[in-house]
Amino acid sequence: MSPGKYIKTMFEVAADGWCRQALRIVSPNCDARPPGTEIDLLVIHNISLPPGQFGGERICELFTNQLDCDAHPYFEQLRALRVSAHFLIRRDGAVVQFVSVNDRAWHAGMSSFGARQQCNDFSIGIELEGTDFEPYAEPQYLALAGLTRALQARYRLTDVAGHAHIAAGRKTDPGPFFDWRHYRQALSAQSGSALTQRVLHFPA
Repeated sequence: MSPGKYIKTMFEVAADGWCRQALRIVSPNCDARPPGTEIDLLVIHNISLPPGQFGGERICELFTNQLDCDAHPYFEQLRALRVSAHFLIRRDGAVVQFVSVNDRAWHAGMSSFGARQQCNDFSIGIELEGTDFEPYAEPQYLALAGLTRALQARYRLTDVAGHAHIAAGRKTDPGPFFDWRHYRQALSAQSGSALTQRVLHFPA
């Protein structure tokens, strides 16, 4: 698909860190960022619960500590987990927001980016509904590109990474089926002001 054929997907992130176009489901799994922290890294993850099954509310239940861990054998390992992300992009491109971007979502775990540790402090976490084993849906790329541009307009983002890049050896997402080139093309097609056209550095 050529960049000219991408559908423009518009989002706006307000000063309070909430996206006006996202469904808001508030997660308790967050806290304040360290004072004076510059938010400059975007981290892309994948998630599906149970693994490989899409749809339903299990992801939202996990991020709000309401998952019935007796409902599936896989969930037993999640019983004590307290995690979240700022955003979830479903297979149809619908966006859910759990944590204000101004706050620290618990998405990265033990992590580092360059010389910096604890990526939760300075990053934004976006979960794509998906797995390492199959392609992502086109509406997800369009929503991700539009949301990225909106985040650039509000925060001084300089870098994008996958969870695998900041937690090497521990995490693999968004996996080999995430098409970084396709994401960059969709992002380029989301035209806007010079403010939202700041250069983002992507994984090599």
